[in-house]
Amino acid sequence: MMIKEIIVVEGRDDTAKIRQAVEADTIETNGSAIDNIILKQIQHAKAKRGVIIFTDPDYPGERIRQIIDNAVPGCKHAFLTRDNARAKQSNKSLGIEHASIAAIRKSLQDVYELKNHEDSEITREDLITYGLIGSPKASYRRERLGELLQIGHTNGKQLLKRLTMFQISKAQFEKSINQVLREENNAK
Repeated sequence: MMIKEIIVVEGRDDTAKIRQAVEADTIETNGSAIDNIILKQIQHAKAKRGVIIFTDPDYPGERIRQIIDNAVPGCKHAFLTRDNARAKQSNKSLGIEHASIAAIRKSLQDVYELKNHEDSEITREDLITYGLIGSPKASYRRERLGELLQIGHTNGKQLLKRLTMFQISKAQFEKSINQVLREENNAK
């Protein structure tokens, strides 16, 4: 599988793992202290070939994603679930370098492009109705919904924003959240 866009990752281990999964070029941020030189490289890469931001599913990874997206709008985004990014030996370490080849390929096939689209069919009331905020199972439901929609894990405040940014339709949302609820009922 060959990727035309340049993939932005956090470090060398991520680059090595991605190159095992696909044929691609990468830019490494070397952590969350992204300097202007790296941002200029990303800007140039976006203009020439396009960019896919593919960071770890943790707080530093989200911070890097936001910094890049603010400095270089219009990048595509790929997400790994926390389970797919968890180290097999240690339950604490999360990162692209721990993911399987299949999980990386799937994430890179399901990329999203952010749009400046303010309106969404999905409302905060929908999130409350489906127990995605303000309920005891909200965190689990948001995590599972993020997996199904390939938009990453979010907290309650971020969820509606991310659904809107990635232009998730109400039909896609309802299909996925209903699957989450069915899975919960089947687990009882």
